[in-house]
Amino acid sequence: MSKISKMFTGSSSKSSSSSSSKSKHRSRGEPSSREAIHKLRETEAMLTKKQEYLERKIDEEIAIAKKNGTRNKRAALQALKRKKRYEQQLTQIDGTLSTIEFQREALENTTMNTEVLMNMGYAAKAMKKVHQKIDMDKIDTLMDDIQEQQDLSREINDAISRPFGDEFDEDELLAELAELEMEEGSKRMAKLPSVPSGRLPSERSRHRTHSKKRVEDDADMKRLASWAV
Repeated sequence: MSKISKMFTGSSSKSSSSSSSKSKHRSRGEPSSREAIHKLRETEAMLTKKQEYLERKIDEEIAIAKKNGTRNKRAALQALKRKKRYEQQLTQIDGTLSTIEFQREALENTTMNTEVLMNMGYAAKAMKKVHQKIDMDKIDTLMDDIQEQQDLSREINDAISRPFGDEFDEDELLAELAELEMEEGSKRMAKLPSVPSGRLPSERSRHRTHSKKRVEDDADMKRLASWAV
């Protein structure tokens, strides 16, 4: 049994004793944690108001002392004395407020931690109750059945996806495809036009143009020679 469960094991078995103890506590005037926190908050609010009152009184006494000054020294000194007393009270209230705030925060944290632990204890009991209903042998059997059904489903999928009909050798099919490609290439080569044996028309025209120009150049050279003579 866990430590948390042990902490709260007696809470359910001793409900009658706890109820009677609560009634005794109430009869003695002992407050609950929530009531104590509420009272502390009320005290804080009261002391805070007292602080504000004292701060106002201090400001008033300072104003009186400034107003009278040396002209009415007695009234000014009385005002400063009252201011000192107010300041002492204010210092005491500051210390009291700090103590009360610390006590309230500690009580709030303790109350919260207690509630958290109680809820964790209840959750642990509920989890234990659920686990008591689970048979580990049945879980192992169930998991084996699930695995068996998954294996069967895989076999069925493999059987369904297997192709029907004859299976052919892929190498033979590739060789036949190569022969078909060669045959198709030979047919395309046979359909191409034959290459002419003579010069192409463009070449013959360029040859005639070149010969004519050469004859004209020879004639020009002869005329130049006759003029020179």
